Amino acid sequence: MKKIYFLAFSLAAIIALKSCASGKTQTAESSRDLKIQKILYFNPEVFPEIEEIMEPTYSAFYSAVSDRIAHFRNYKMLRVDSYLPFDSADSKLIKEFCENNNAQFAVIPKVKYFKVGLGKYVFSNQVVVSLKIYDADGNFISETDYDTYKKNARLLGSAENFIKIGTVGAMKKLGKNLRTAKKDWQAPVEN
Repeated sequence: MKKIYFLAFSLAAIIALKSCASGKTQTAESSRDLKIQKILYFNPEVFPEIEEIMEPTYSAFYSAVSDRIAHFRNYKMLRVDSYLPFDSADSKLIKEFCENNNAQFAVIPKVKYFKVGLGKYVFSNQVVVSLKIYDADGNFISETDYDTYKKNARLLGSAENFIKIGTVGAMKKLGKNLRTAKKDWQAPVEN
């Protein structure tokens, strides 16, 4: 008789402990989801506008962004296959995209190609990658650019490689800008 009570009690204790343990993991997952910030990346504006270079530019840009974002656990990249002009971005449209995708930030990129060489001899295709970041309300936060020719002065390599180098460099520079802006920013004092 004692064995039956002991077996029933131990079974109830195990079930109770299992249900408490599964409840903790659910709250941990939900709190972790709250800490993850989603960032929208629009298709980059490509200059010069030549159809043959659009798709390789997009794939190289998003490859570099996803490789860079993979190092951080708190950020998630969301790709938007939509075009927004770099110089005249509509804040209402950015706000709508952020609300629909539940994102905290939006990044509008621009990739500008230029050739380095002498006369008809072209040594390489260099790029300037520019990034603008907006918050979920469509407010402009920061802007940066990265020139692959001025920064590392490499002449040999593919255009895709230069896009990746420029994108990573622009993202690092943007991170530095945001960190310094966060240090300088002070919360408003309420009366």
